[in-house]
Formats: sequence, C-alpha cells, structure tokens
Amino acid sequence: MTIRVWGYLDEYAAEREEILDAVDTVFGSGRLVLADSVRSFEGEFAARHGARHCVGVDNGTNAVKVGLEALGVGPGDEVITVSNTAAPTAVAIVGAGATPVFVDVREDYLMDVSQVEAALTPRTRCLLPVHLYGQSVDMAPLEELAARHGLSVLEDCAQAHGARHHGRPAGTMGTAAAFSFYPTKVLGAYGDGGAVLTSDEEIDRRLRRLRYYGMEERYYVTGLPAHNSRLDEVQAEILRRKLRRLDHYVTARQEIAQRYADGLGDTGLVLPETVPGNEHVYYVYVVRHPRRDEIVAALKARDIELNISYPWPIHTMTGFAHLGHQQGSLPVTERLAREIFSLPMYPSLTPDTQDRVVEALREVLKTLS
Repeated sequence: MTIRVWGYLDEYAAEREEILDAVDTVFGSGRLVLADSVRSFEGEFAARHGARHCVGVDNGTNAVKVGLEALGVGPGDEVITVSNTAAPTAVAIVGAGATPVFVDVREDYLMDVSQVEAALTPRTRCLLPVHLYGQSVDMAPLEELAARHGLSVLEDCAQAHGARHHGRPAGTMGTAAAFSFYPTKVLGAYGDGGAVLTSDEEIDRRLRRLRYYGMEERYYVTGLPAHNSRLDEVQAEILRRKLRRLDHYVTARQEIAQRYADGLGDTGLVLPETVPGNEHVYYVYVVRHPRRDEIVAALKARDIELNISYPWPIHTMTGFAHLGHQQGSLPVTERLAREIFSLPMYPSLTPDTQDRVVEALREVLKTLS
C-alpha cells in the first residue's frame, strides 16, 4: 500500500460521527450563509488566540488579499515578504494591486529579518512574514521596524495554527493575520476556508465589508474594493468541532516529529530545528539533502510518497518575471529549494507506517554515501 505524504481518511473515520453531525446541524438550521456557525467559529477562533476579532473568508489566499486591502494596501504599494512560500502569498499581494518585494531567508527557512530594513522604499506599506512549516518568524525586530516606519504587519499563518513565539500565539503579533483552513493544514476544513484575525475595530469593520460586496448593510455598497469571499457555514461548523481538538493535532504532530528525529538523527539528512522561543507545530516535516531528487525517486519506487514544499522559489517563476529578479538574487532561498523535501506528516500517521518511511530512507541514504 502506498504511503501518502498526507491523508485524512483515518482521521475522518475516527471523527466521522461528529463531522456528519456538524453538516446536519447546518442543513437543519434554516440558514446556510453567514449565519450561526460562522459567527460562532469566528468568536471561538478569536478567543483561542486572545484576539478581539476574527473574520471568516472563503480561502487562505483571499485571507491575505482582503487582509492587505483592509490595511490600506493597494496599487503602487510594496509588500515585503519571502520567496520560499506557497505562491498564493505573492498572488494575493498582486491581487491587491501591490508589488511583492522579496528578502532572503535563514537556514531555518524563515524570513531573514535583518534584511528587511534595506528593502524598504517610500512605496513600502506592509511587512508580510510567513510563519513557514509550523514555526514563527522572529517578530520583535519586525514589530519595532514597522512601528518606526509607520508600516502595517500582516502575518501569514497558513502553516502555523497553534504555534507560539515566546509564548505569544502566531497571528497575534502583527496588525492582522491571515489563516488558511485548506484540508492539509494543522486545523483543516473539508474544503477551502480562511480567516483574518485582528484586534483593531476599524480593520475588522473593513474586513467584513470587503468580504461581502462592500456592504455594511444589505444591498447597499459603502466602499470598494470588495469581494464575495465568505466562509461557508458547513466548513465553519466543521472547524468549530476540529478547533476543540487543535491541541491534540499539535501534540500528535510533535510526537511524529520526535520519532523522525530519533530515527534519522544519525543520517546525512538535515533535520528541522526549532528556533529558540518557538513552539513548532510541524505543519510539514521538511528535511534537506543535496541529492534530494534521487532520494525522492527511490522512495517513490518503494511506494512512499514525499513532497517538495516548494521546488520553485516565487521569484524564479515566469509568472513573476516582471519583478526583475535574477537567478542568485536570493542565494539561500535558491539553494534550499534544491535540497528540501517533506516526509509524511499528519496526526493519524501510525508508528508502524512511520517506521517503514524511516527504514526506507535509511536504506536509500546508505546507497548514496
């Protein structure tokens, strides 16, 4: 049987009764759009983070986009971020009419915040750190820099549900924070979904208008830009049930990560490290090796599926050629992209299945030495 890099069927089997009850709750409610389930989830997700407001939207990409727009980012503005993230981060910046400006990353895959100030221009409007793979960017220098230059900070928390940075939840250290609930996420729906957190009353008001045609009252548009970008009631009710298990999901991922560390620590793989002060939630378990492609092919031949998150840095993609980046402009990002790959990681991954992955990797690595 093929071992997938991610799967949900075992988890669904364990939670099936509650998931189906969530669906029935919505279908029997008489309200299918922006009703009790969305409102309840927004309140519970905000409370989980100690934030004042949560606005549910239809996906993580639009969470970034409407988050930027609510912060006043638009045509002519620049947003500083990283290139080693999922393309939707940059797609959302462009969708808001702004230009992504990339800085390099450190060996731990996270934004090198020491490079941000040099990237500032008079057009810079927002800093967009990506809490990649399950742990937080070093936020204190970014917060100080943003305050000094009058900039907003939008945290991209798509991969960091439940993560903490010096005790602070990811998503509570910027002006606002964007989350994705795509099924693979630490807190994943059974379809698309997203949300924006903020404790700013005015930003919350803008977000609610942006996601609902620009309306604050039904049928009356009060401002543009605007979208139809609402979190679905069914997904919201499912997320309410799963939010109660978030600590369980995080603990399971951390235990799986520890088993990988125990089983692969004496090999030639570069294993992930937790930055001091961070609580890592291991959205994905990313390792490195200079002969990555051979390893991935060898494990595929053994029916073990791996993934590369992400094989092409955004600045090297033809869709972003207009930004004018040259190969070598972000050397750490480019080198890491040639070496990284992800091992199977999801809460229901059993020790026996994980042992098969570890044993296969060890055997393949021996042949490369």
